Amino acid sequence: MTSPTRGAVAQLRGTAGGRRLYAAAERAWTSAPLKVARRTSLRAGTAALTTTYSLYKVHPALWRVTATHYRPWMGEFARRHAWMTCQLASLHVPAYRDFLRRHGFTFRWWDLENYPPTDKDSYVTRYPEDERCWNGDLQLRGTLVDESSGSSGQPFNWVRGREELADIHRNVAGFTSIMMRGEERLFVINAYSMGAWATGTNTGIAMAKIAMVKNTGPDLDKIVDTITHFGPGFTYLVAAYPPFLKDVRDRLDAVGLDWSAYRMHGLVGGEGMTEALRDYCEQRFLTVRSGYGASDLTIGIAGETELTVFLRRALLADHDLREAVLGPGEARTPMIFQYNPLETYLETDAHGEILCTLTSTSVLSPKLRYNIHDEGALLEWQDLAAIMRRFPRWRHAARAAWAEQGMKLPLLLLYGRADATISFMGANIYPQDVENGLYDSPARAAQLASFTLTLEAVAGDETVQQPVIHLELRADIALTDADRDALAHGAREGVVGYLARVSRDFAQSLEESERSGDIAVRVHDYSTGPFAEGGSALKRVYLRGEPS
Repeated sequence: MTSPTRGAVAQLRGTAGGRRLYAAAERAWTSAPLKVARRTSLRAGTAALTTTYSLYKVHPALWRVTATHYRPWMGEFARRHAWMTCQLASLHVPAYRDFLRRHGFTFRWWDLENYPPTDKDSYVTRYPEDERCWNGDLQLRGTLVDESSGSSGQPFNWVRGREELADIHRNVAGFTSIMMRGEERLFVINAYSMGAWATGTNTGIAMAKIAMVKNTGPDLDKIVDTITHFGPGFTYLVAAYPPFLKDVRDRLDAVGLDWSAYRMHGLVGGEGMTEALRDYCEQRFLTVRSGYGASDLTIGIAGETELTVFLRRALLADHDLREAVLGPGEARTPMIFQYNPLETYLETDAHGEILCTLTSTSVLSPKLRYNIHDEGALLEWQDLAAIMRRFPRWRHAARAAWAEQGMKLPLLLLYGRADATISFMGANIYPQDVENGLYDSPARAAQLASFTLTLEAVAGDETVQQPVIHLELRADIALTDADRDALAHGAREGVVGYLARVSRDFAQSLEESERSGDIAVRVHDYSTGPFAEGGSALKRVYLRGEPS
């Protein structure tokens, strides 16, 4: 929504006199005599804002105060800071200066959208690492190199400076301290990969600010040994990728852990979490919450709260509420997070994709209106509150959920990559819908290690295709042929039933053609078939091409 100030500026610029005045101001601002003053004022202003923001991160308790007292006017303040960060980078980041020149950039006061979006292809891969840093200086001391997972292509390296890492650690610690408020003797088991990936090492350092930490990595034996050795005298927080948290639950069940004697929570990230998988894990864990981040940007962009989890579940149960929040005809159910615009200023472009500007000048290689090509939407907390007042059925529960953390931060509704789907008989099928259908039966979920979805030619007719769900059994599960058939039949019914409930397009296609429910299910032993290469991968591949 356009602010009154921005609207007035646009109206003035639309008049002949306003255009002349605006052009004169631009010429003066970009003229050589004022170049030094322009750079000095921008540098001082942006640094002052960054320093002011940093005050609330000195201690996690101060971070909580800021998050719970956030007001909408801070968003406009954050937008101006994002503009100042982009303008400062246009002067002091060689790659960005050349990028703007190639896009025909001309200076405009306070117009953030005047700066063209950047992404990996158009910006990152086109310029050397040092040229994308402030003043072309790749600082070495204290800088760490993270590696993206390669889930969208070739793995890539990302540099983060010492001050930037300190900000990341304070943010993650501050958010986690809110989520774990009231829990005593917190013990974090960091089950993320401890290699070159960003999440593992930074999670361990951040959590050490608020808890005792053991960096086990994704080693089930170490995790079991740690929990049984230290016993139930702690509150455990297991940080892991969503499918691995399921593996932890299944392994602890297998060794006969007395869950009733323990307080255990889950913190997941790196990929989406369905409500079916959350429900399955929360049969043992007290809570399971997700965080959102990206190696391109930072690991602490946003996080789930009691409010966002409540809202997501309510959207699945109430079609009218779903339309009020997501808009009419939206079949997808997004992940929902709260985020702090004072740290990561988010926008959406004309395609509904999220643009992110990291506003702190401590970021070694600035991220400026950066697009990782995730689809999503933004919603102010106050706008959500207004929507909930129209739904008495949910009003009391929504307020109770919000009161758990009390944060008035805006919401990020994240759909993920636009191409993460297959189309069949006019309906889109998403991996998260398949997972919801598979895991709606705890007994079935306990047998599965993973799944993947393909679109394959029907045997005997190469002109016809059908969706195929490949199921990977856990390593300790052995089934007879009859049991495999029963598992495949139950999985198909679960997925088709879930799709018919949540997707109007799929329900309509079922009415029009029985073939719409013709989804094949194939059961594979652990690490065989399409899971033979990378069957134990930490981040699962849920969409594949047709097997050869």
